[in-house]
Amino acid sequence: MNVKFRLTIMNFFQFFVWGAWLITVANYWFGTKNWDGAQFGAIFSTMGIASIFMPTLCGIIADRWINAEKLYGTLHILGGLTLMYVPQISNPTDFFWVILVAMIFYMPTIALSNSVAYNALKKGGLDVVKDFPPIRVWGTVGFIVAMWITNLTGNKASENQFYIAAIAAIFLGIYSFTLPKCKPEGNTTENKSFVELIGLSSFKLFADYKLALFFVFSMFLGAALQLTNAYGDVFLDDFKHNPIYADSLVVKYSTLIMSISQISETLFILAIPFFLKRFGIKQVMLFSMIAWVLRFGLFAYGDPGDGLWMIILSCVVYGMAFDFFNISGSLFVETSTDSKIRSSAQGLFMMMTNGFGAVLGSVTSGFVIDKFFTDKYYNLNEFLTKFNLTTDNEWVKSLLKDKVVTDNVLDKPIGIIQWEPVWLTFAIYAAIIAIAFAILFKHKHNPKDVSNISH
Repeated sequence: MNVKFRLTIMNFFQFFVWGAWLITVANYWFGTKNWDGAQFGAIFSTMGIASIFMPTLCGIIADRWINAEKLYGTLHILGGLTLMYVPQISNPTDFFWVILVAMIFYMPTIALSNSVAYNALKKGGLDVVKDFPPIRVWGTVGFIVAMWITNLTGNKASENQFYIAAIAAIFLGIYSFTLPKCKPEGNTTENKSFVELIGLSSFKLFADYKLALFFVFSMFLGAALQLTNAYGDVFLDDFKHNPIYADSLVVKYSTLIMSISQISETLFILAIPFFLKRFGIKQVMLFSMIAWVLRFGLFAYGDPGDGLWMIILSCVVYGMAFDFFNISGSLFVETSTDSKIRSSAQGLFMMMTNGFGAVLGSVTSGFVIDKFFTDKYYNLNEFLTKFNLTTDNEWVKSLLKDKVVTDNVLDKPIGIIQWEPVWLTFAIYAAIIAIAFAILFKHKHNPKDVSNISH
């Protein structure tokens, strides 16, 4: 079988595993389990926690002791078995710990998949720069296909989304053992201190004001990414509680609507070389921050009726918001650091965005939404009157299934999220970051920095 085709299969399922549940887990949490909003934020922090240490640790293991493709496969099998257990969980605390274990197995596979692909392409005498991007784009396609399958099979709020992800992960794990061998080099970690081995040497970059400022902004932008991943789908799905929109396409196919964001992501990648050469790294990063403001602001006022265009446009600008900062940020690190610590610096960039940023965004958003933007009803009659409902309503039945009603008083409140102020708050957050970045971050555009960019 052609090596590029084999790597395409690997990349497709690498992100299929993630896409099957990442965007829809909020529907399962809020809609099926009716668990607390404050605790939900912690679920998305698991990716950040795992990203802080696991990619580096697994990189050391693959460098010294185990073939990368074997380690990659083992991690996916273990992750798949962990996801298979998720539907058995009956409380949010255990859910957090099991998802954390799943992410500990999954997050390092992203970097390992790149190592396996680069090695296989080089062994096959192929051009990594030319041949890898068309292979990697199938990862995004896999993510989109998984979202569509989860939605179209009626599983965006069911436990089956985890079974879909688990089966794909176990298949990928087994399949990876057939990939070209990626043997440990053995000498890549010799004569290095423990601090260097785990990537902490790159933290000395914080002594440089400009780089320190960049990494801080990277963390804040990483937090913004978690907001849209965590709450986008459940926000659209919540329109089903409004009789006007209950049967709308947005409600029925909310995950498909959200997949426009990933489709947009693939398209905006093609535009990055032009924007970088024309405007420079700082301006492109600033465009990304403005796009985040639009992403959240359009969600705040969008609806499945006359405001549908705002929801669609919000998904389109996501591509700019995500790609422009990640790729231009990576280029900034590449052109602003010494070659001896460039890999560590790139690792630090990812740690600040996908690690610390993810934890900041997930935990903080969960607390803020639950504390300030969730109306809580302990009195059943008050809730029924407010929304003109009866206890025969299916939504009411689902809300009450884990609650005890005594003399019309609930032992646990019914929580209703007010989405408009939530998204407006996120938009203001992104706007503050954009303004601060424009004022504080000084960087002169040098066309030579981007003259060799290709996709």
